[in-house]
Amino acid sequence: MRKGPELVRASNPYAVEDRPRTWRLLVVALAVFTSALAAVVATPFTLAAATVGPWAGLALGCAVKTLFAALAGLTLVRLFIFYHDYLHGAVLTGSKVGKVVMHAVGYWVLAGPSVWKQTHDYHHKHTAKMVGASIGSYPIVTVDMWSMMTEAQRRDYKLVRHPLTMAAGYFTVFVLGMCISPYRRNPEQHKDGIYALVGHAALVLAFGLAFGAGNAFFAGMLPVMIATSVGSYLFYAQHNFPGMQIKGRHEWEYTFAALHSSSMMDMNPVMHWFTGNIGYHHVHHLNHRIPFYRLPEAMAAMPELQDPHRTRLTPSSVRECLALKIWDPSLGRMVSYEEADQLAKAAK
Repeated sequence: MRKGPELVRASNPYAVEDRPRTWRLLVVALAVFTSALAAVVATPFTLAAATVGPWAGLALGCAVKTLFAALAGLTLVRLFIFYHDYLHGAVLTGSKVGKVVMHAVGYWVLAGPSVWKQTHDYHHKHTAKMVGASIGSYPIVTVDMWSMMTEAQRRDYKLVRHPLTMAAGYFTVFVLGMCISPYRRNPEQHKDGIYALVGHAALVLAFGLAFGAGNAFFAGMLPVMIATSVGSYLFYAQHNFPGMQIKGRHEWEYTFAALHSSSMMDMNPVMHWFTGNIGYHHVHHLNHRIPFYRLPEAMAAMPELQDPHRTRLTPSSVRECLALKIWDPSLGRMVSYEEADQLAKAAK
């Protein structure tokens, strides 16, 4: 079985974009997204009031609007994968029109190109490395580190990795983590975070002025809230799953991290479409220049990629991933907070 640079080189034939295919897929995704937004706006807030009553009619109208907003939000996840691949240099490289469209998507989802590229490139180079892996990812500490942390440090660590933090990714991961915090660290380098915030607010305001305050939420904010929440969990689960491995700085190796610290998330074809095949995450981490639509092809053709650590979007699998909090080098696995406290107490 190939490994190291040899394995990366073997994946290079799939790191070739089919530009017409990229544009076809992008146009379809944009059509679905804009159609879903139009359906959100066109759906009345009150449906069938004469039959079910005004309050039930209002609830029905809001429910239908939410369904169309969810469709727009899930499609926005797919559009973000185009943007993600664009910044990796996998699609639309050198295209002026592509740059405009991709940057518009990035600003729409509150992920300015400077901070996303900087932190995400770092993440790829240091995935599951014990020192430094927290940049561009969720932080991970060892049992020993946990035992030496203050109560305030533990509280902050728990807060960052809390499921509600992921569910509220619109505010926590993107508004704060991708826009405000980077700008405060380096205003000159990451001013596009403020551009994203201002542009997003202007877009929501435009929806409100054109279609009313209710549609400003359902069409302007809710799809982005859904997309960022889904994205926040996907990013967590693809590097925090049963069987994932973490290595020290001297033992760490790029292809090992790709194959054993990045999961394959099994989904049905519809969810693979919405998520832009990001579930093939071990393939993506092996070679980030493979366009998302060629990831299944690369996995099918390379024996080394066909036995990954797998996760799913089922409730039980989600619970398993969320229960993993702290790395224990002695056990070679992630443990819960309770297990970490017991291990630290036993060590003392």
